[in-house]
Amino acid sequence: MRNNPSIEPFPRLVGSPPTFPLRCLALSLILAVAGCTAVPLTEGGTLTSYSNLGAPKGKLSKKRMFVDGQALAVAKTARIVPTTFVFSAASRVKSAADRSLVSNALDRALCVALSDRYQMVSAGQPADVTIRSVVTDIVPTNKMMAGVSTVVTVGSGFVLPSSVPVSVPRLPFGLGGLAVEAEAIDSGGVQRAAMVWARGANSIQDNPRFSEVGDAYSLAARFGSDFSRTLITGKEPKAFDISIPSKQRIQSWFGGKPKYAACDTFGRMPGLMGVVASKYGAPPEWTDKKPKSLAAN
Repeated sequence: MRNNPSIEPFPRLVGSPPTFPLRCLALSLILAVAGCTAVPLTEGGTLTSYSNLGAPKGKLSKKRMFVDGQALAVAKTARIVPTTFVFSAASRVKSAADRSLVSNALDRALCVALSDRYQMVSAGQPADVTIRSVVTDIVPTNKMMAGVSTVVTVGSGFVLPSSVPVSVPRLPFGLGGLAVEAEAIDSGGVQRAAMVWARGANSIQDNPRFSEVGDAYSLAARFGSDFSRTLITGKEPKAFDISIPSKQRIQSWFGGKPKYAACDTFGRMPGLMGVVASKYGAPPEWTDKKPKSLAAN
């Protein structure tokens, strides 16, 4: 049988798609499972205290955290100090504009989400809770590999037969990552919540974008979601958030006016245009709506 070329070593059903694309797809999925960037939890020395933090948890998003739910429950107003970078993280991204994209995405995600629970005020005004975030590490995305991944991923939609309902994952090379530490302190300077967080992009969930901060940009918003849920609920957030988003969050997601003017400091969300742009690998600056102060520069 081995010498008979008329017999297929891997027979297939009549009318089924060719086995070769399916084998390639299976191989891609196997690679994708292992395809993620390892980003360690990194302390930047900027928190008021690290002694309250618990043991590391999580698989995709790794974190150490602390939250005083009772103290946060009585807070009414909150403000966000614009995110900064420790020197070692800043030095890994050459462009100040790219760093600004990441910090604004993080602060914007925090501000919009926290608007469900707090009255958000500008950084210069007094507040019951002040949130400070610092990027402690960043793994730049390899732009060339992101470009190749986009071509492979998008092109697969035209090559694979319609009977294969699975898209080809991103190539597991040149993925980026992000590490952040943040805290919420009350008006007396007492730490009421803190989180040291790290996550690397993976081949299945993160679209490749032709930008050095393509992955860090999307991961910044994920951190904002994680930390905001901690501050809103007063407890460790669940791995998956299945709650229905509020009207104001939906409006903000579509690029509309935020609930509080303080959130406009960090620009508007790119909405549907951003989703389409990310699918086709466009750099985030093409659709990101900058704060007015930066857009004027």
